[in-house]
Order: sequence, then C-alpha cells, then structure tokens
Amino acid sequence: MMQRAHQPAAARLDRYSAAMTDRRSNPAQSEDSSPVPALPPSDTLSVSTLLLSSKRLQIDSARRLARRAELVDQIGRLIHVLQTERGASSVCLSTGGTRFVQLREQAVHEAAAAEQALRAGFSHHVSAQQGSSARMLDLMAWALLGLEGLDELRGRIQSRQVSAVEAVSAYSRLIGGLLELIGELADAALLPAISRLLVALLHLVQGTELTGQERLVGVELFAGGRCDEVRQQQLHSLIDAQERSLGVFEAFVQGELLERWNAAQQAPELIHLERLRRRLCSARSGAALEPRECDVWFEVCSQRIGGLRRLQEELVRQLREECDRQVLQAEQELQDSQGLLLHLRQRPPAHADAAARFLDPELPTQPVPTLIQATAPASWIDDPAAAHPEAAGLQELLRQQSARLSQVEAELEATRRTLAERRLVDRAKAVLMSRIGLSEELAFRTLQKASMDQNRRLVEVAQALLALPDLSQVVSGTGREPDAGQRRTPGALRGGADPSRGR
Repeated sequence: MMQRAHQPAAARLDRYSAAMTDRRSNPAQSEDSSPVPALPPSDTLSVSTLLLSSKRLQIDSARRLARRAELVDQIGRLIHVLQTERGASSVCLSTGGTRFVQLREQAVHEAAAAEQALRAGFSHHVSAQQGSSARMLDLMAWALLGLEGLDELRGRIQSRQVSAVEAVSAYSRLIGGLLELIGELADAALLPAISRLLVALLHLVQGTELTGQERLVGVELFAGGRCDEVRQQQLHSLIDAQERSLGVFEAFVQGELLERWNAAQQAPELIHLERLRRRLCSARSGAALEPRECDVWFEVCSQRIGGLRRLQEELVRQLREECDRQVLQAEQELQDSQGLLLHLRQRPPAHADAAARFLDPELPTQPVPTLIQATAPASWIDDPAAAHPEAAGLQELLRQQSARLSQVEAELEATRRTLAERRLVDRAKAVLMSRIGLSEELAFRTLQKASMDQNRRLVEVAQALLALPDLSQVVSGTGREPDAGQRRTPGALRGGADPSRGR
C-alpha cells in the first residue's frame, strides 16, 4: 500500500529528472538565462510537486547569484579603467596636455568597451525574475546617467575647458555610484558562502578606489614640485581608509586567496610605494619635491592597483565556482528521483517520532520529549548510545542541526554587521556634509579624528553624531561662525557628552 502511494510521486520525479538531463546535455540551453524547466502539471498538491519546487528554487537562486557575480565583475572592470582614465586626465590637464596623452586615449578606448559590457549586464537584471530590488535598479539608472555624460566630459578635457579638480570630481562621482551598486549587490545575497565573498569583493574594490585617489594626490604633489599640508593630510586619510577596507577584505577571505594577499604585502612595488609615501607624508609643508618623480609615483601606484585588480578577478572566479557548485549539487540530486523520496522518508523532522517513543508501552519510560537540547537527560548528552538508539540518533541530529544553524547565522550576522556599520558611517558623513557644509573628505576626517581622540570605534562616533537632536545648535571650538571661515564641529565629535551613553 505504501509502495503504491509513492508511485505517482516517483514517476513525476523521473519525468522531471529526464527533462533536467536533456537540459544539462545542451550547454546552450543550460547557460541560458531562462529558468529551470517548469514542473509537470498536477491537479493536486503532491510530495513530488513540493520536492521539485524546492530543488528548482535552489537551482534558480544559485544561477541568479552567478549572474550577479558576473555583474559585479563587469562593474569592477569599468571602475578599473575609469580610475586609469581619471588619473591620466588629471595629469594631462595639470601639465597643459603635454603628458599622459596616449595613456588617456587608451583608457578612453578600454572604458568604452567596458561600458558596453556593463550595459549588457544591466539588461539581464531588469526582469523581476532576477530578484533585483528597487534600490538596485535605481543605482543602475544612476550609473547609466553618469555614463551618458562621459562623452561631454571627455570633450571638455580634450579642449582643456575643465580644470583637473573638476574632472577628477566628475569621474569620482560616477565611480562612487558604481561602488554603491556593488554594495547593494553584496547586501542582497543570502547564502553565507556567497555573502562572505561578495563582502570581501566590495571592500577590495573600495580599497582599490582609495588607492586610485592616493595616486591622484601624490601626482599633484610631485607635479607641483612642493609639499602642501592639505594634500599631506589627504594622503594620511586615504592610507588609513585603505587599511580599514583591505582589513575587512582580509578578514573575509581564506585559503589560497589569503595566501596570495599576504604574499602581495611583500611585493617590491609595495615596498617602493611605502618609501614614497614616507617621503611625501614626513616632509615639512613647502618643502621642494622632484617633479620627475611624478611618473615613478604614478607607475608604482598603478602596479599596486593592478595587483588589487588581479585579486578581484580571483575573487569573482571563486564566486562563480561556488555558484556553479551549488547548481551542480542540486542538479545531481534531481537525477536520483528515487533517492529524493527515500531521503525524505528516512530523514523525518527531528521531533517527529519523539512523542511516539514516549507513548510506546513496550519501551522503557522516557522523559517528556522537548525540542530544547538543554532539557535532555544528562546521560543522553554524555553518552547518546546509553539511550534508545533512535533517541540517540535524534539527539545527534539535533546537535548537528544546531551547530550548522549557529555557524550559518554567525556568518550572516558578521556580513550584515559589516555592511550596517559601513552604512552608519556613510550616514554620519552625509549629516556633516548637509548640516554643516563639510566636504565628504573633511567629514570623514572629522569622524576619524574624533575616533582617535576619544579612543572609540569609528562606528561608535557615527552613532553618537546621529543621536544628536539638532546639529544647528552645535558651535565650533573657536566660537566663530561658518561664514567667518570656520567649519562647525559637533560637540560629540570633540569629546563632549554622548547622548546615547546617558540613556
């Protein structure tokens, strides 16, 4: 009777498995963006319908993540060439169009190709079936708006109708929006292994962008032939920000990629870069610099950026492999239709048989079954074999499930916490920019200085700032108004009372 009841489900699973086999044998169809074949029609809800729906959702989810990883790679490629174009354009404008002209033209050509690839990637994520959020699509639209303005910007750079500072600002706004899109893509992944890799990639790309900004500041110092205190402070801030971003990257990677990262820290170009950094940062304001070292600085920083870009490519490769592994595992399970049903029958919910064992008069009296492991008899915990064999199996299964859920939750929580802290600091910067009129760089330096002065984490300083009820009443340490040439700094950032601690 039991066998006859399961025959329809097995038959449906066999038919669906055959369809999946045909799909796997046709690579063009398998790699297509179309979803997994629809389930066979059924007039009533059945075991096979639910099992196949579960596997189909698992496969579709992994494939969406694979396409998302591909999009992240396309964004990273465009950011990389835009960084080069930005740096070359800055030097061209600063030198009256006499230097880095060929490098700029090459970067413009490469950026055009990367833009076309990204546009094609965007087109695959417009459909609701791809799981794109409204925020994700808004950021894609913002990025396209910036890309559409690049031709005009390039024309003004070619005719030198724009300053180096204005050009750098325009490129940086576009790159910043693309970085925000990568952040949204990382935040949307729910599988722990994928989330960890995406968070690592986000902070690696961000660290690479900060290195590109450092390259720009150093070029301006060397090309100007003289040290400037403001630029030196910018270098300090950029180096500190790089260390934070790349520190998060290092914390979220492991294995071969971590070994490559550690080896890269001993690379000759990084050692050379550190020497040049010390020269720029330790020189007194107004000290003379050798303009000819501008090219050396640019080349060393470019080598550093190239190394970080290669790490990005390796991270994306690992993302694809992890997504492919999950798809392959799910498809292999679909090939064994009888195994799916057998697995379901042999693996009941952990608590399913506990009450039956408790009420069975032929079994020794047992404690009242509960779902909480802590209430199980001590003998079960110390020696599961001392209990009934089935009870021992239940206890072990509960332990395994609890450990796995704890690990998954810990990984997801670490991912969420890292992204949440980054957004909190960004909000605090936005408040300082909008309420007090600080630039983005000065806003971050204000938060950073308060963090160091008060020996508190940057995110704690950001929380204290956001807890202030009215920033308009905050006065500066000098007592002078902003229109008198001074920026106002919130008292909480100068070491004053933290409203959040008084509650």
